[in-house]
Amino acid sequence: MRIQIRPTLVFGNKNAKDPAVVDLVWLCSLLKDIEHGKTLMSACKKMGLSYRNVWQKLNEVEQALGFKLMDRVRGHGSQLSEYAKYLIQFTDDFDQKTMRLGQTSLSHLEEGFAEFRVKAKKQWRLASSSDPIIQKAVMDVGGFELSTAGSGEALERLLNYEVDIAGFHISDAPSSQIISQRLKKEGMKIFPVMKRVQGLMVAKGNPHNITSPKDLLRTKIRFINRQKGSGTRLLLDKVLNKEGIDPRAIKGYENEEFTHSAIAMSILAKKADVGMGVKSVAIENGLDFILLKDEIFFLAMGEELSTNKDLARLMRKIRALSGETPGYKSIGLKRQIAGWL
Repeated sequence: MRIQIRPTLVFGNKNAKDPAVVDLVWLCSLLKDIEHGKTLMSACKKMGLSYRNVWQKLNEVEQALGFKLMDRVRGHGSQLSEYAKYLIQFTDDFDQKTMRLGQTSLSHLEEGFAEFRVKAKKQWRLASSSDPIIQKAVMDVGGFELSTAGSGEALERLLNYEVDIAGFHISDAPSSQIISQRLKKEGMKIFPVMKRVQGLMVAKGNPHNITSPKDLLRTKIRFINRQKGSGTRLLLDKVLNKEGIDPRAIKGYENEEFTHSAIAMSILAKKADVGMGVKSVAIENGLDFILLKDEIFFLAMGEELSTNKDLARLMRKIRALSGETPGYKSIGLKRQIAGWL
């Protein structure tokens, strides 16, 4: 959920039950596109709007204001009138002022909604990269609705306010810093919760003697991959790039599964010889494991949720489970990963 204060133009009979309303930020965004050389038609396409409906709305606004927003110039199409330019400047100034003045009030409003959500016992929406500890922690703690998504998708859903919390993992500090900066810019909080190891899962006894990513190039080796956008897929691609391996040369690179457990099941069912996954899943399914890379698992959420008791309980559970599970290590303090955030 995203709450904003936006300038709105209301016109028509003041006693009307359903007065006409125009969002000035939307209107000025349209006018700015025209000012920057776009035609009204192309501006409508960019915003995904009907040309006819926009033209009708512009006519209504012009009639209500009593002046033209656009002047038609022979050979040059439509150009903004001085009135329109003034309206743009006014709206930009107003928007900036309300953003500064209203930020505290909006923060209080969002915190109030968060408290009502807790009182109503609604579940917090968590989109997270596939991980058995996350799944178990959510089940044990309760109060969270978990949906599995790749790290990239989970973050995008958080930034689009489709979920309340995102769980994601990163294998290197530079990438972590880039993601952290974007999240902080959007007012999000980030907490490291655990470190885990990822590697290649193979059948018990490693019958194909797979010891490194270069073995994936052997023509008889069948690989099973994670879906595009998943953190595990991104990690694999980084490893392959570092080793100078062309993914297209790997048999099965395009074959995808959506969880670590599904990868393990494919190997157990002999549909594949090797796939990426976490050590705990390999052990749980009686598979051998070849370590490739450590990575940090994070939770991100809006500032109003960062001090919530439900979230604190979930993070404590994740850290407790990771401290007692092979292939994991609990992380409780940001200074333990200095340089990542």
